[in-house]
Amino acid sequence: MKVSQAEFQNMKEEIVKDLISRLMEEKGFTMDKAFDAVYTSRLFEKLNNPKTGLFFQSSGYVYSFLTSELGM
Repeated sequence: MKVSQAEFQNMKEEIVKDLISRLMEEKGFTMDKAFDAVYTSRLFEKLNNPKTGLFFQSSGYVYSFLTSELGM
């Protein structure tokens, strides 16, 4: 399924928002620490690439990869 750049951006931003919120709520991260953890992760690099298809996945699914990468 082909999506526009705007759709891709919106879907990616929704996942990132959810990832940051979950890190704060579930892991006790400060907002700054949560932003830093997400935006500097290898997962974010993959999420930025539409060819990976990660933006089509649920935020819970993507979150599981992030917490694994962060060693949680």
